[in-house]
Amino acid sequence: MLGNPHSFIIGVCVCLAVPALADNASPPQSRQAHIHHQGHSVMPFSLKRTLHVFRMTESGGSMQVVIRKPDAADQLSGIQRHLLHMAARFSGGDFSVPASLHGESMPGLRELEAGAARMKVTYAPLPDGGEIRFEAEDLEMITAIHRWFGAQLSEHGADAQAQ
Repeated sequence: MLGNPHSFIIGVCVCLAVPALADNASPPQSRQAHIHHQGHSVMPFSLKRTLHVFRMTESGGSMQVVIRKPDAADQLSGIQRHLLHMAARFSGGDFSVPASLHGESMPGLRELEAGAARMKVTYAPLPDGGEIRFEAEDLEMITAIHRWFGAQLSEHGADAQAQ
């Protein structure tokens, strides 16, 4: 006798269900996939249809967001509004929006927040997007800008490029 036949049937059902549940579990998400998937929560434009362009210079650098193709012109106003708003926040040392997406421990972030008064942040619209420029005179701030840009380049993956 095998014991209670109902126990056997329940055991078989559990054994069959566990692998099925495991197949439905989503694999761990890469940082780039996380940024691409969650970007819409902080940016009012499509990451698929736009490109972040980071340029490091001797005095800091620039961050542009541009449309990838002319058929994405509907993204232009969202890019420009967002970057204008972000430039104003960055000028005051408020980097909470990128921190909410990339994390509080993002390289360069703390230095940028603490040293905002030692850096000039300006916004300029572009025909295909917008640009925020970061300028500083001291090496600590310039290094923080470069580290922050590097982290974004890494985490945005195919949605960003260095220039």
